Amino acid sequence: MSDERTGFRLWAAAEPDLCAIVTADDRRISYGELFAEVNRISHGLRTRAGLEAGDTVAAVMTNSAGMVALYLAAMQSGLYLVTLNYHLTEPEVAYILGDSGAKVVVGSERVEDVVVAAAAPGVQVFVDGSPATDRAKPLSELTAGMPGTSPRDTPAGSLMMYTSGTTGRSKGVKRPLSGIDADAGALTYVWLFKEFGMRREAFASWLVSAPMYHSANITPAIGALHAGGTLVLMDGWTPEGFLRRVHELRVTGSSMVPTHFYRLLQLPQEVRDGYDVSSLRYVLHGAAPCPRDVKQRILDWFGPVVYEYYGSTEVGTTVARPHEWLAHPGTVGRPASISTLKILDEQGNEVPAGQTGIVYMRQGDDKVEYHNDPGKTDGARRDGLMTVWDVGHVDEDGFLYITGRAAELILVGGVNVYPAEIEAALMGHDWVADAGVVGVPDPEFGEVAQAHVVLRDDAPEAATVVEALRVYLESRLAKPKRPKFYVVHEALPRDPNGKLYKARLARRDDLVEGGHGLR
Repeated sequence: MSDERTGFRLWAAAEPDLCAIVTADDRRISYGELFAEVNRISHGLRTRAGLEAGDTVAAVMTNSAGMVALYLAAMQSGLYLVTLNYHLTEPEVAYILGDSGAKVVVGSERVEDVVVAAAAPGVQVFVDGSPATDRAKPLSELTAGMPGTSPRDTPAGSLMMYTSGTTGRSKGVKRPLSGIDADAGALTYVWLFKEFGMRREAFASWLVSAPMYHSANITPAIGALHAGGTLVLMDGWTPEGFLRRVHELRVTGSSMVPTHFYRLLQLPQEVRDGYDVSSLRYVLHGAAPCPRDVKQRILDWFGPVVYEYYGSTEVGTTVARPHEWLAHPGTVGRPASISTLKILDEQGNEVPAGQTGIVYMRQGDDKVEYHNDPGKTDGARRDGLMTVWDVGHVDEDGFLYITGRAAELILVGGVNVYPAEIEAALMGHDWVADAGVVGVPDPEFGEVAQAHVVLRDDAPEAATVVEALRVYLESRLAKPKRPKFYVVHEALPRDPNGKLYKARLARRDDLVEGGHGLR
């Protein structure tokens, strides 16, 4: 890509009539039209909302042109952008808005009630559409009368993604602002193109089928615009809907998670055969472990176009290209050219190939921190590297294999779920005396949460409690965090100091039909 034009702003200036976005309802938006809206948002955030470089804006938005425009505006305004899962509940959104210090939040129409309830006084609330309450203003009010031309100063902004914290609360991963301008900032995407061997034709029709609030999806999506490609949006993923989009719009690339693969493979063979997927050139996947047989079947179907990556918001990246994975089944790849990888033991010593340890990484000279949690930052860092407490090993060829997690993080279809948050919610119920949550294998989502509870003496029968807990958590936790299975115990296995032996809970043989059991 080094010999190609790189940068959305440059493409918009050079080829304004080029199609930038095909929305979920098939509306086409040109580079020129998108650029004008990006500029109007940038001017509005500065002059009407009063934001300055270094301030934070939050988005609780579905896959939409508005989401893309807000991202690009933040990235040319020197702002931190926090993208929130639009399935989060009001308390979850309120915590992130407060912790991040967001001064402005933009929500989609369907989540206006949650965003309005979550936003503290003083936080400006905008809706990408028509608000149903007086607390929010339409995004058009922010942009009305604003110039569609570029601001004079365009400092690069940064994403601040929220990930799980040691207490179960999400923590913002924050990088210092680079100080470069937006056009130079766009060049940082060149590493993505190079690592996967992508040329501009890879982005001719890039399908954004998974939610853009996740960095694994929004990063290649914006990369496609910086490469002059066309984004094809889906608002709500279904297996046949995905195939239809690929077939009808000759999709050349997409970013997916193993849950998508699993659901595609559940379709009847005659349905799969009804769609042409031969246009696919690059399918990126990560965010969760992928069973070997599932990936092999997808490779057999899509062809050698499936690229796996491993990493997180905090650390570096590994890449497993199709031929590399086929030669090293189960690997998540070798470090990207700008990433450093080491496997360390508990004392911080590097272990030899084949030996298991904690995975530490760094992307370039990147120095990240957990927002408002220096203790967590220091605890995860060794000699300039960071860990998210995954356990693994490298083989003699330098390929990484992830074998477990030192932390208790549960990955539900690529969504980070931390047991402590679920346990705290369960303990808030009047019928629960004790609770522990573990992740257990699931054929569709990779992992799901399994709750182990002890009931109070005045609680009714187990089946009644389990159903009550399911209802109770609906308004308190996002769907991926809600336990799929419940096991009721007389007591949980704890040591004299109160530490829970979670390894003893990770068995499913005591489950009964209906998702609960009594031990």
